[in-house]
Amino acid sequence: MARIVLAGYLVRNPLGGYAWQSAHYLLGLRALGHDAWFYEDTGHFALAYNPLTNDYGPRYEHGIAATADFLARIGFGDRWVFVDVERGVEHGPGAGRAAELLRAADLLINVAGVNRIPPERRGGRPAVYVDIDPVFTQIKAAEGDALLRAILDEHAHLFTFGENIGTPRSPVPAGGYVWHPTRAPVALEWWADAGPPGAAYTTVGKWDAGGRDVAFRGETFGWRKRTEWLRCLDLPRRTGLAFEVAMDVDSVAGDRALLASHGWQIADPLAVSADPWRYREYLRRSRGEFTVAKDMNVRLRSGWFSDRAACYLAAGRPVVEQDTGFGDVLPPGPGLHAFRTVEEAAAALGAVEADYARASAHAAAVAREYFAAERVLGALLRVAGV
Repeated sequence: MARIVLAGYLVRNPLGGYAWQSAHYLLGLRALGHDAWFYEDTGHFALAYNPLTNDYGPRYEHGIAATADFLARIGFGDRWVFVDVERGVEHGPGAGRAAELLRAADLLINVAGVNRIPPERRGGRPAVYVDIDPVFTQIKAAEGDALLRAILDEHAHLFTFGENIGTPRSPVPAGGYVWHPTRAPVALEWWADAGPPGAAYTTVGKWDAGGRDVAFRGETFGWRKRTEWLRCLDLPRRTGLAFEVAMDVDSVAGDRALLASHGWQIADPLAVSADPWRYREYLRRSRGEFTVAKDMNVRLRSGWFSDRAACYLAAGRPVVEQDTGFGDVLPPGPGLHAFRTVEEAAAALGAVEADYARASAHAAAVAREYFAAERVLGALLRVAGV
């Protein structure tokens, strides 16, 4: 049995998607027989989001309480620590042991790099980096982003959700690094037995975001998803199906009215995401997921597939997702479709509805074969030598 520390993003962003992202790693590592701990600190990024007040600041009370409750409910109430670096205070059952925990760990898994834990803080113990936002990471590293490259250099192995990166299937530059393919682990037992499906195809996420577009080979590639959503406005009319987005569409003036005029339903994203159990039930009560991807993943065919979509599959909910090249590594079929145009999206949804039971069974089978936490993390640990 190895002691493995997962460095994640939960106290500072206590939302459903982030909670389950960390949970799946912890649960999967435990299922493989390892002693898994959750670690988070404020050293690299000090601001915390509070979904109750909808603001950011250096206050962690809500996130600490939410993390304690969630981790206790999944069986990790005694296996976590949060370090407030600025105040020199540690919270959680591991309080006072953070330094020892890092130095004694057989492996650190650093998800998304939101915690910077250099080798000297972990006594030179090995660490792996999991890139959940491909293309942006690789292009910025290839451009010579000094801070990013310094962070990457502190890890023995680099993994990415962009499974086509480093292969002839995608032109994304490796930036001088070896990127090992990985995907989102899912603890299947927490999503199974979802019951009858709901009426609407849903998704959860951020509607619009700026500041992270990248230039590559003389072209600009967008990070935001709003532009991709606008290509799909006509989908309710084309299909006669119900669609609902739990997204902050009011961040762009006029977009709520635009979506509503085309038949889209809009749910309050905070009402869905502020509690991880409500988030889970929202996904499980959906008919399936319809969603788009970031322009940079679409046009550069990174092979990215979202961790949220993997949860829908695990619940037996079909997924229709914008094509990023993920069909190169995952098996498209009745319950998993990639689309490039609104016409293809409508056809895919029609195929799901033509035999929903078959689509649901295929979705669950893909989750079992390709996203089961033990499989995903077993492969990661073999590369890491654990």
